[in-house]
Amino acid sequence: MLTRRQLLLGSALGATRARLAAAPKVKIASVESFNVRVPHGSGSPDPERVYQYSVSRVVTDSGVTGTSFIGCPQPILDNWVKPTLIGQDLFAIDQHVKRLQMQRGESGVQIWSGVEHAIWDAMGKVTGQPVARLLGQSTDRLRVYRTCVWPGRQDQADVPYERQAEFAVRLKKSGYTALKMRAWRPKPLDDCDAVGVIRAAVGPTFQIMLDRTAVRPGWVWDYPTALKVARGLEKHNAYWLEEPFDGYDLEGPARLRQEVDILITGGELGKTLLDFASFLRHGVYDVVQPDTRICGGIWTARKISVLAESYGIPCIQHGTSSLALAGYIQAGCAMPNNGWQEIIGGPVLPEEQWEPALKLLKTREVFPVRDGYVHLPDPPGLGLDVNEEALKEYRVRA
Repeated sequence: MLTRRQLLLGSALGATRARLAAAPKVKIASVESFNVRVPHGSGSPDPERVYQYSVSRVVTDSGVTGTSFIGCPQPILDNWVKPTLIGQDLFAIDQHVKRLQMQRGESGVQIWSGVEHAIWDAMGKVTGQPVARLLGQSTDRLRVYRTCVWPGRQDQADVPYERQAEFAVRLKKSGYTALKMRAWRPKPLDDCDAVGVIRAAVGPTFQIMLDRTAVRPGWVWDYPTALKVARGLEKHNAYWLEEPFDGYDLEGPARLRQEVDILITGGELGKTLLDFASFLRHGVYDVVQPDTRICGGIWTARKISVLAESYGIPCIQHGTSSLALAGYIQAGCAMPNNGWQEIIGGPVLPEEQWEPALKLLKTREVFPVRDGYVHLPDPPGLGLDVNEEALKEYRVRA
């Protein structure tokens, strides 16, 4: 007899598979990846804006082209991705993933994710649907939390608390309702003090998240330190503490989430469905956070969200910036156990960060943002109406 979890997994993913199976028979004709660089005008480029983009493209025998703004390394593209995909059914996404896993292992699937996003873009265009709808759309908007890394030291120890508070106030005045910042300072409780200053500036309802980012600061907290920080953050009503230990530590986060009220989140380093099954089975996190690029693509992220849903756990994707967000937004709007979208950058608004990308599109805005929510774009596929002439003009030649 099937368990409730198996029934949920089968029904949610089965509906998407049925939609893909009913699609027109279209084959992949070619695949490429390259970079584009848009001009920044006179003077020096603004360091907080994005001018260079990686592009992956999948061309079909029907003439439809899928585009993502996530690149694929040329050796991986030439030696593995092209031989695996060219001549194959565009809509056979499960087969593509399995074949790449067999040839390259999980690392190969991780590196090809930009091409996988482009495949979904092509599938959406062929069917005339946003990717979110193909995946079983749950919502048409996601609440944004802005992750900010201020210029200066990576651990942010040279960033005054008041400067962080000033940007949080600017976010709030612009309609955004949440900020995430690093918890990397050499004296961990200093980050709690920073949250206190921010909380005093933005009031009680604005959400503040902290990201320890597992091993990336170069040293990992011991358990007593993590517990002290979590307790300190609770005093200032912080929303969550992300990856306070090594990203593959199953015991530390599971223990901490039982001892504190603040949400303990993580999972961005997870590369496979099995990684997330382990997180969920061991009760490691209050919220799992797959990265749609690191875990191998949109399809795997959707599977992870369904698995998390079967455990009653929210699935809130780890984010990225600018045009690479397209696939994340589509996947996120298909997840009923998600409500947020992370947008990463410096101390500017997201729409300021991605303003140069308008030169690559035919639309007047990159992603529609209203009252702190990013809305599902109207065009089919990933929702980017790409200007083909601009891609040719700004392509970086080897």
